[in-house]
Amino acid sequence: MKVLCKAFAFLSLGLGVVGMFLPVLPTTPFLLLSAYLFSKSSGRYYEWLLSHKWFGTYIRQFSEARSIPLRIKIVSISMLWTTILISLWGIDGILWLRLLLLLVAVGVTFHILSFDTRR
Repeated sequence: MKVLCKAFAFLSLGLGVVGMFLPVLPTTPFLLLSAYLFSKSSGRYYEWLLSHKWFGTYIRQFSEARSIPLRIKIVSISMLWTTILISLWGIDGILWLRLLLLLVAVGVTFHILSFDTRR
């Protein structure tokens, strides 16, 4: 079971890293899931993750404050909508896919805005 937890932790960590660059993929939930799974499977990797220069700070700040900095909110939502609008422009004649992309963008926007803003 520990091996399976560790494998899913690394998968989640990878998705979290990709989510840092793709606005449609959430970063925080994947990093929090990685931390949880590492805490159950490997104390060494859990400590590594929490002490990591980028990931550890990200996890600790979100876990403690349950908030997102204003700059991150603005950048995330701007990148999300830019990417979605470019994608919509490139999709011709597939109405259901356009509506699905818009629905995802609206949902992610509301999700980001639902967290408190840290200044």
